[in-house]
Amino acid sequence: MNPFQSFLDKLHDTFIVDDRWTYLTNGLKITLIVTFFAALLGIVLGFLIAIVRSTYAKTGKLRILNFLAKLYLTVIRGTPVLVQLMIIYFVIFASFNVSKIFVAIMAFGLNSAAYVAEIVRSGIMSIDNGQFEAGASLGLNYPKTMIHIILPQALRNILPALANEFIVLLKETSVAGNIALNDLTKGGDIIRSATYEAFLPLIAVALIYLAMVMILSRLVALLERRLAKSDLR
Repeated sequence: MNPFQSFLDKLHDTFIVDDRWTYLTNGLKITLIVTFFAALLGIVLGFLIAIVRSTYAKTGKLRILNFLAKLYLTVIRGTPVLVQLMIIYFVIFASFNVSKIFVAIMAFGLNSAAYVAEIVRSGIMSIDNGQFEAGASLGLNYPKTMIHIILPQALRNILPALANEFIVLLKETSVAGNIALNDLTKGGDIIRSATYEAFLPLIAVALIYLAMVMILSRLVALLERRLAKSDLR
């Protein structure tokens, strides 16, 4: 048989028969949903933790909250995201009938928040203390100085790092299948189990992830170039 025709037949049997390609499209949709909402959770919680930690470093206030934040960061950054996902699903929510998508968003969002917090904190700490003094001279208290002067400058400096964190988050969601969530990776695995063909479905999953990462990386590069140009003005 013609090798090319044999390959086409394999493609047909792997993806077309019984509409198996829908496992990939449906899985991709779930992956994007989990990534998007986990990123939102990570941003909100990460910024709050970063503000607490930087406030303690600058003023010595919020000692207890800073201790809790450091404990959170130590635990989350020191344990694998897969273990965190399984603990949240099989232990914390074991007695509750909750959506697996919700569990995945919580797990990946809480994990991402720890890394976002350190990125944001480093951005805040990189701002010269003179900016705080400038805020005080304008009659602004510490919270207003942080919101109106410090955070806008810090955000500008950390945008590329934050964007790269979201790329990492997208790839980390590939372990969500361990709680039987039918994400993109799980979709490929379902096709593999049905067809006993591992190469094509797994390569398809890898190519889809690669395409998404390349698009996001391109957007990050454009963002960095735009920020560099604006710095020169």
